[in-house]
Amino acid sequence: MLTRTDLRGGLPATAALRALLPRAEVDVEAVLDRVRPIVTDVAERGAVAALDYAERFDKVRPERVRVPAAELARARDGLDPAVADALRTSIDRARRVHADQRRADVVTAVADGGTVTERFVPVRRVGLYAPGGLAVYPSSVVMNVVPAQEAGVESLVVCSPPQAEHGGLPHPTILAAAAMLGVGEVWAVGGAQAIALLAHGGTDTDGTELEPVDMVTGPGNLYTTAAKRLLRGLIGIDAEAGPTEIAILADRTADPVHVAVDLISQAEHDTQAASVLVTDSPELADAVDAALAERLAATKHTDRIRTALTGRQSGTVLVAGVDDGVTVVDAYAAEHLEIQTADAPEVARRVRNAGAIFVGPWAPVSLGDYCAGSNHVLPTGGCARHSGGLSVQTFLRGIHLVEYTEEALRAVAGQVVTLAEAEDLPAHGQAVSARFEASR
Repeated sequence: MLTRTDLRGGLPATAALRALLPRAEVDVEAVLDRVRPIVTDVAERGAVAALDYAERFDKVRPERVRVPAAELARARDGLDPAVADALRTSIDRARRVHADQRRADVVTAVADGGTVTERFVPVRRVGLYAPGGLAVYPSSVVMNVVPAQEAGVESLVVCSPPQAEHGGLPHPTILAAAAMLGVGEVWAVGGAQAIALLAHGGTDTDGTELEPVDMVTGPGNLYTTAAKRLLRGLIGIDAEAGPTEIAILADRTADPVHVAVDLISQAEHDTQAASVLVTDSPELADAVDAALAERLAATKHTDRIRTALTGRQSGTVLVAGVDDGVTVVDAYAAEHLEIQTADAPEVARRVRNAGAIFVGPWAPVSLGDYCAGSNHVLPTGGCARHSGGLSVQTFLRGIHLVEYTEEALRAVAGQVVTLAEAEDLPAHGQAVSARFEASR
């Protein structure tokens, strides 16, 4: 079922290898001209424009942008007990992991009387986007809110598209998750207009202020990503997320059914999702294809999954051995990487580039999506070569506090003047030397 790329004859150089690997094509530039007028309109007309676009794109016009507190409580109280219990587990484990990411201030004494302190200060207000397209993602609410709260972010707003079937409110499970997390501000707005309203703020239809944010995080579709690109600078963003992806590095010891169901699980997201198997075992590749065919027939979203698995972004890459497999997955830099090989922990520790690594047969990506404690907002499109997933660090800024005594400054004044003159910036040096002029 999966198309095959045979690299058993040897791996090409890095650039050529990256070009050979299956990859979803994401052209944000192609939609910028369609998104720019939306962003401009929302900047000028605020909430009214956002509600106009909700009526156009979501086929429903909420009475107001901000969801009433009573609706949050109603959604929480009406949540299926099993779903509520699962969300509590997800929240608890995510809190435990992200609490350990907190950073303490660091004081460095660089000289007698001279110190530099790095303070880690949270962003003040953050907008957290929870998509609402082919599926509903309360787990994304958890994954965005928990690290922001653990970082100490003062003000949070969750944004999610209004749903016609729910009276113009976001999906009730989204509202319930926000309420369980203690988030009292939720906006019923989605897509590019949501990012624009978060960035510019405005006034709601009932006169309530919709305060702009300093940063926006969370996954979304191509139009949401384009809006993030256009507004970056006015606001901070986490990343430009592309279609989800899984790579599995497996050898002959892997269970083909485990591999197949994990590939299917990511293909379930949407037709652009990427599912890639890297293996040195043609026999395993054959067995996985057979398992895919069998499992696909019994899967709910058969057409969507088949389209994703047979697209150019998915496939099997045959390699000469696990060592070459590690090179390939490093070049691919998957959002999610599973290691299903003999001595999987050792192999996993050799990998440099991945958003998250799932080690061995009992750590599927689905565990990380919900209840592992790790964060599932991860870099896509090869960005794991230089970027990490959402974490407490995403919401912190390092600020240096420089404290010098008179004597400490005097001791280094000559070097400051020398470097300033070397850069032809004499006033820089004079800002130091003037403090020690004899006439003062």
